Amino acid sequence: MIAIRPAAPEDVALILDLVRELAVYEREPDAVVATEAMLRKALFETRVAESLIAELDGVAVGFALFFHNFSTWTGKPGIYLEDLYVTPDARGAGVGKALLRHLAGIALDRDCGRFEWAVLDWNTPAIDFYRAMGAQPMDEWTVQRVTGDALVALAGRA
Repeated sequence: MIAIRPAAPEDVALILDLVRELAVYEREPDAVVATEAMLRKALFETRVAESLIAELDGVAVGFALFFHNFSTWTGKPGIYLEDLYVTPDARGAGVGKALLRHLAGIALDRDCGRFEWAVLDWNTPAIDFYRAMGAQPMDEWTVQRVTGDALVALAGRA
């Protein structure tokens, strides 16, 4: 049986482990710099993001981490899914689908106008899965990112 529940503070180590597994899957095993303390603060103190834990027969096998954004066009908040990950042994059991459906329900309950996320262009299994769930690509949009020294320079603090 699949169960989806909100993450609790005692899940922080699990979430970080799953984030690290996701980074390996996404071919960036050394990119994770987050710590348990950082995740605990973000999820349970400042509450800038939320997380769900997916369990299959009582065993944690996946997570979703999300936060609210806002659309000036719809005049409503949206949900942005930062990460969704299901362990390899649990794939194909409906866990990813259950997480997406749960998040869609949260979006409706919170009167969100959008539910969106990004996917790596080489991740064909995920893209196919998302299409099967009704997601549409935003092909005309390109994600832009500023980090590290470039972020410091852009803020005029170099």
